[in-house]
Amino acid sequence: MLLGDIVSEIRSKNAGPFWVTIDVFCGDTNTYEKVRSLLGKESVATLYQIPESQLQRYDIENLHVVKFSFPRPVGQGSLLDRDMHGAQYSILLSELPLAPS
Repeated sequence: MLLGDIVSEIRSKNAGPFWVTIDVFCGDTNTYEKVRSLLGKESVATLYQIPESQLQRYDIENLHVVKFSFPRPVGQGSLLDRDMHGAQYSILLSELPLAPS
């Protein structure tokens, strides 16, 4: 089962010129609790090839959202920036396999 198959939406965007934020909208309490328990910081840090210490995680229970933020590999708009708006980071996370429970 892929993360993108069970949640309502996964959206990524810039959080300023040096950070990216990814929101996982779960849609309901059951999905939120499942995602919260199966989606660890370690697997997300590995996916984006960043140290786990640089990854911030926020569980927003009343919105059924799990949010991750981390530094962009290069500053927004720099010569090596391949995703000016940070919108493509969500695709990788949507294809992350989760162990069935």
